[in-house]
Amino acid sequence: MSSIKVVGGEQLKGELKIQGSKNAALPIIAATVLNKGITILRNCPKILDVFHMINILEELGCTTNWEGNTLYVDSSVITTPSVSEDSVRKMRSSILFLGALLGRCHEVTIAYPGGCSIGKRPIDYHLNAMKKMNVTEEFLGDGDIIHCYTDKIIGNDIFLEFPSVGATQNVILASVLSEGRTRIFNAAREPEVTELCNYLQEAGARICGKGTSYIEVEGVKELHDVAFTLMPDRIVAGTYMTAIAATYGDAVLTDFPIRELDSVIRVLRKTGCKIETLDDNVRVYCKKRLQPVEIIKTQPYPGFPTDMQSQMMTVLCLSNGESTIVEKIFESRYQNVDELRKMGAKIDLEASENKAIITGVEQLNGAVVKSHDLRGGAALVIAGLAAEGTTVVQGATSIERGYEDICRDLAALGANIRYCSESAS
Repeated sequence: MSSIKVVGGEQLKGELKIQGSKNAALPIIAATVLNKGITILRNCPKILDVFHMINILEELGCTTNWEGNTLYVDSSVITTPSVSEDSVRKMRSSILFLGALLGRCHEVTIAYPGGCSIGKRPIDYHLNAMKKMNVTEEFLGDGDIIHCYTDKIIGNDIFLEFPSVGATQNVILASVLSEGRTRIFNAAREPEVTELCNYLQEAGARICGKGTSYIEVEGVKELHDVAFTLMPDRIVAGTYMTAIAATYGDAVLTDFPIRELDSVIRVLRKTGCKIETLDDNVRVYCKKRLQPVEIIKTQPYPGFPTDMQSQMMTVLCLSNGESTIVEKIFESRYQNVDELRKMGAKIDLEASENKAIITGVEQLNGAVVKSHDLRGGAALVIAGLAAEGTTVVQGATSIERGYEDICRDLAALGANIRYCSESAS
């Protein structure tokens, strides 16, 4: 397992292009099995989670190849509707093949998904929705293998108890080739759900209401070949914004999803960070000590994203006062708190309310810390950039799940950062 070594103290300056979106790529890669032909995905990020999804495609009988950041998928032939247990355990987003394979093959066998250890994420919403669409479910083995089958997907009204992104996407994937009409109430509004709808529409699907809490899908008989360009990654963009703020830098981020990051931009401006927007470029700069933010609550889109909570916590650790974060989505998002404390951060947790109270310090200090999850790992890298001395972030593989090359990108802005082996760290 690799580590990331950071020597702090460098202000981030320069210009950097934002990579393609991880959370848009994963459901769209699953969706390619709905088309009995060729799909071309441009601006596709070369990250571990994408590679895992591609491995699953190839297990199913699809063929894939890369040209730069363009991914070609030939899903003309599906040889099996089963996803291996080993593949599923590696990442949670593999559950998106549930809806996609039901839509294409009317059958799927898949294990209970794995992924980051940021809290309980049951798939009851997914399975309950499938039942309403004429799907029979059974659990095999010790109950951790799911076998679903149907003679035909029949559209229905789906009421989600919570606007789950994955459940919304799975219902859309299952209903695209269904008979009749599916109406999703309390659907997730995240931009990555809209992007899945954009892709499917370009491939011939009939979808209304994308970007709202009510989505309607009218089943079609087949999809057709399509070339599609993925949106930039809003969480990567937000991560690099917070890195610039934490180092009192001055940099321009290009191909930036401005509208999709409005909630993060507003919070960063409260800290005193200056943000200038022009078309799809954003300049971020900060010349004086950051100010605290009274309270941040993570919420489904368009609220403050849970995937930016850890990075913002690092920024607030350096502010001039007390800030509060309330995590409303995942109960285990605070695994990096103990790691930040090793660097001198002052953070108190109130477990009953899943609340973190952060008292800013003037300086963090380099330390050996461990990445427990994708976004928490990125937040520790940011802490290392801002700290005095050297920081080693162990378990960097988790960061590679969502960032093409965080060391390459930050070094391009002047950071003293590199990958190294665990033994060399």
